[in-house]
Amino acid sequence: MKEYQSLSHTRWDCKYHVVFIPKRRKKLIFGKVRKHIGEVLHDLANQKESAIVEGHLMLDHIHMCISIPPKYSVSHVVGFIKGKSAIAIARQLSRGRKWIPPNEMVLTDALQ
Repeated sequence: MKEYQSLSHTRWDCKYHVVFIPKRRKKLIFGKVRKHIGEVLHDLANQKESAIVEGHLMLDHIHMCISIPPKYSVSHVVGFIKGKSAIAIARQLSRGRKWIPPNEMVLTDALQ
């Protein structure tokens, strides 16, 4: 028998198959990024009360089976995970190089 999760007025078992593909299918998921990305995706899913049931990292894409509660829309959770994971990976790959977001660049130019 399935084990359903519950909210205050519902019992649910919603799982979705999601695939993340980098731009132009660049083969970027290897080495340190490969080890780091699993932790990042699990942490971000937990922030939205979701869980990654199963996942596979390929060289040029990521397959995930993610369990999302019905109080969140699928697009909201997937957009959150995709956006925040991209920021986390970019920070890891920058290796200490300084990157100034475009909105802060305008402020620093105005102050000079």
